[in-house]
Amino acid sequence: MGPGRRRLADYTADRRVLRLAAMALVTGTVATGAAWVLLGLIALVTNLAWFGRIDATPVSLADAARTPWMVAVPVIGSVIVGLMARFGSEKIRGHGIPEAMEAILIGGSRMSPKVAVLKPVSSAISIGTGGPFGAEGPIIVTGGALGSLFAQFFHLSAAERKTLLVAGAAAGMTAIFGTPVAAVLLALEVLLFEWRPRSLIPVAVAAVTAACWRPLVFGGGPLFPFAANPAITGGTIAAAAGVGLLCGLLSGALTWALYALEDGFARLPIHWMWWPALGGLVVGLGGLIEPRALGVGYDVIADLLTGHLVVTAVLLILAVKAAIWLVALSSGTSGGVLAPLLIIGGAAGWVLGHALPGDPGFWALVGMAAMLGGTLPAPLTGALFAVEVTGDFAALVPVLAATVAAYAVTVLLLKRSILTEKIARRGQHVTREYGIDPYDLTRVGAVMTREVAVLSSALPAGEAAAAVEVGAHHAYPVVDDARRPLGFVTRNDVLRWKVEDADPDEPLSERVSDASLPIAHPEDVVSHALDVMLATGLGRLAVTDPATGTLIGLLTRRDLLKVRATTVRAEAERRAYFARRRAGRGTAGAG
Repeated sequence: MGPGRRRLADYTADRRVLRLAAMALVTGTVATGAAWVLLGLIALVTNLAWFGRIDATPVSLADAARTPWMVAVPVIGSVIVGLMARFGSEKIRGHGIPEAMEAILIGGSRMSPKVAVLKPVSSAISIGTGGPFGAEGPIIVTGGALGSLFAQFFHLSAAERKTLLVAGAAAGMTAIFGTPVAAVLLALEVLLFEWRPRSLIPVAVAAVTAACWRPLVFGGGPLFPFAANPAITGGTIAAAAGVGLLCGLLSGALTWALYALEDGFARLPIHWMWWPALGGLVVGLGGLIEPRALGVGYDVIADLLTGHLVVTAVLLILAVKAAIWLVALSSGTSGGVLAPLLIIGGAAGWVLGHALPGDPGFWALVGMAAMLGGTLPAPLTGALFAVEVTGDFAALVPVLAATVAAYAVTVLLLKRSILTEKIARRGQHVTREYGIDPYDLTRVGAVMTREVAVLSSALPAGEAAAAVEVGAHHAYPVVDDARRPLGFVTRNDVLRWKVEDADPDEPLSERVSDASLPIAHPEDVVSHALDVMLATGLGRLAVTDPATGTLIGLLTRRDLLKVRATTVRAEAERRAYFARRRAGRGTAGAG
């Protein structure tokens, strides 16, 4: 009978989700430890490279001396990263989220131990030597790799490995920024490619676990405390949406520029191992202009929100940060995108805020959220991230308006996002839209063929073969006297009988009787019938009355296309029902 009949319910989760949730506790803890190691490595490399001391205390590069060493350090760090990528693993190149998405989509959610080790080390070297990146991309990849490796010790499906991979990524992001809700939303909008209890529950468990560990490891409270909002009125929300539209345009320009630069590097007559060194040279020259554009730049984010900056300084940071980030990332070095996007969006919002009511810091917050939501693109993640990382939940409504506006711009202007363009260039297509599977929504009875030509089980095989040869169909169900299906006779069967010179007088019941014939019932969902077809290798199923077992229809591959046709019509057909009714009444009255 093939797979057992599916129990229809709102959700498909079973008790295995509890096992995954327990494993997510371990994954969240390990990912938090990896985040602590990563931030320590970044601080250690920063102190050693720029100030000549062995110290793991975080430090700003604003005080770094503007000497030729400022140009040399990023180049040296980039050469090391290039060598690690060339002789270690090429997957450490870039910000890493596309690699995590690719592992989920086509790699069976299996990531290698090399990536788990080399990604944080290469990112620490890249960021510590001045790379204008954040730690969030590397920790998403590292946490995901650790979750994947942990999962590979157990007998899990690819979907379950994906859950633990994403759980590790969400936990790592939570540990760095203290944003568990935004981390879960990032998982849903960017990494999971589904919204199911099987994945949502373990990912949330991992994020909450990291949030519990974070005060002990990094300290409590928001990373960038802020609460200086203007009165939240309709005008404020409309202005926030306007800032979002402008940030969406800037986001689209950054995405286009990034891949144009990447194409430029690809045309260079040198091995890609040396591209990061060229990017490092640009980073160093940018540091001579504005040292605060180097490194993670969390101090810049804090100053945009709460500090007293001058417009010229912010414009300089915006221009230099955007330029060196684009060149460095397109060169293939290792680093994240979230912190640079926060700085670029925050600086743009801060500058625009001088023409808007309220503190410029509030508009910096709006700009950060909009840039994040529009570039990823992930509007819910951008909105929740902004309020969680600042603790300013009162700003949620204008921030949401800004992120959705930016999201609308980038979705309409760009065919691919900054995350998926790289995957598309490798020959993979990613759909970022979720919806209910129409095959889970449609019943077999709604699409089956009801008028079915059948063959009697008492019919001699010779007569049956002749009927099949002249018939209009490839296969015919064989039924007994009570019209219960026994099997199918196909044209391939008829050809085989001729080759075998089988007895033409033998009744069909002797040839096709099959007690285990797979069947479907009219109240089954079509997805269950599809599962049966896949398990048995059949292209058609007999549909029977569940009470009597009699044949009442046939489900074929052509019938399955009816489900798709219904979905296409729902998207494409447009009707104004009320307008049509008014027109109809007018015509009737005129007659």
